[in-house]
Amino acid sequence: NRKAHIDGTAKELWEQLDGKLHGFTCAAGTGGTIAGVGMGLKEFDENIRIALTDPHGAALYSYYAHGELAAEGTSVAEGIGQGRITGNLEGAPIDTQFRISDEQGLEWVSHLLREEGLCLGLSSGINVAGAIELGKQLVADGVENPRVATILCDTGFRYLSTLYNREWLAAKGLPVFDWLAD
Repeated sequence: NRKAHIDGTAKELWEQLDGKLHGFTCAAGTGGTIAGVGMGLKEFDENIRIALTDPHGAALYSYYAHGELAAEGTSVAEGIGQGRITGNLEGAPIDTQFRISDEQGLEWVSHLLREEGLCLGLSSGINVAGAIELGKQLVADGVENPRVATILCDTGFRYLSTLYNREWLAAKGLPVFDWLAD
């Protein structure tokens, strides 16, 4: 799956953004997307910043920040949050990393549904939160009007009984979207 992102996704992003891209970020499941897109984009411009966005409870943030696989906290996100370096992830050109809470990801899930009509899952919300953090980091490093890409990788329709259910959110101690409240 990494090769498909090197040859396909990275090239599509580069072309769609006319080569004006400063950063890319996403979370890792198997690691194929972040590694493949990162490798492919670095072929176009080695200065593009590739960031891992990791949910709490996953170990990759610690690995890239401190050199050891160590998980902190928990997450209800499904399909992301790896605890090991997979074959797909080996050699990924990770330049920086962010740890994103479920609450941060849920804020973006809610915002994107209300403002853009996109019904997404928590993995997508976590990716968007990471993209915002990467943009802030690029601005702090002097990049004017940075362009950052990510992947909206899951539909919210799979989570109608969980992320879009006020009782489930409350039972997990997560914020309930105001539009789900009575």
